[in-house]
Amino acid sequence: MKSVIRTSLITLLLAPSLGLAEMDHSSHNMRETPLQGGKPPADARDPHAYSGGYTLTEGSHSLPTAYRLKLADEHAFWAVAGNRLEFDPDAESTEYDVQAWYGTTFNRFVMKTEGEIAKSTLEEMSADLLYSKAFSPYWDLQAGVRVDTLKEGSDRQWLALGLQGLAPYWFELDLTGYLGESGRTAFTAEVEYELLFTQRLILQPRVELTLYGKDDAENELGSGLANSSMGLRLRYEFTRQFAPYISVERVSTYGDTADFVRAAGGDTSDTVVTAGLRFWF
Repeated sequence: MKSVIRTSLITLLLAPSLGLAEMDHSSHNMRETPLQGGKPPADARDPHAYSGGYTLTEGSHSLPTAYRLKLADEHAFWAVAGNRLEFDPDAESTEYDVQAWYGTTFNRFVMKTEGEIAKSTLEEMSADLLYSKAFSPYWDLQAGVRVDTLKEGSDRQWLALGLQGLAPYWFELDLTGYLGESGRTAFTAEVEYELLFTQRLILQPRVELTLYGKDDAENELGSGLANSSMGLRLRYEFTRQFAPYISVERVSTYGDTADFVRAAGGDTSDTVVTAGLRFWF
């Protein structure tokens, strides 16, 4: 016992000269963990990126065909999303905006359609049929055709090239350029954002712009910025697939398009309050 006490005293006395009083504990500090964020890996959407070189059909760990469980990107799926289905009691009209797709994560066929039905009559309708290719974790490149059908005016057909995805800070973007007959061009941009008051009560600001490259007198459309809609939709999600909402939207026309509207005796801008339903399955 005396020898242990003597050894401890000697260690305390010699500690300053041996440099033991100020020990470096930096090697014991926990490594700092970086905050989430930044750029995702280039292969973040690749189901085989972290398989270590093994595949479902080849290698020492592959199973006979009858026992293979395909869980990566081999199967095709489908979905239908009704972004807007709303009724305006004053105009007795219903507007819809629906998207549907079939395919895999990387390659799929997409249909986008929107239009207006007034007093049981289809007033106008547009439909895009697109091939969609995922080229990054957040963005899809889309190409295909579009058809515009109008009750009053001339129908139009377009080639379409667009970009759809999720921008930084969680803005949902849908940008599409169009090339039509006789050198006609058009461009549409749609931006949406979601503000969550709760997990069920959600406010969604939305802006949509439409531009044309040249006048289209038959359809009363002018070149440049033709029209815009800016609105707020407050929805309550009973489930993710069923969410009724109320909407306040400001619809405006500009330039030559506004001149066509005035000549027809219409208003160049209007505020519309509607009730609607957002759904998907």
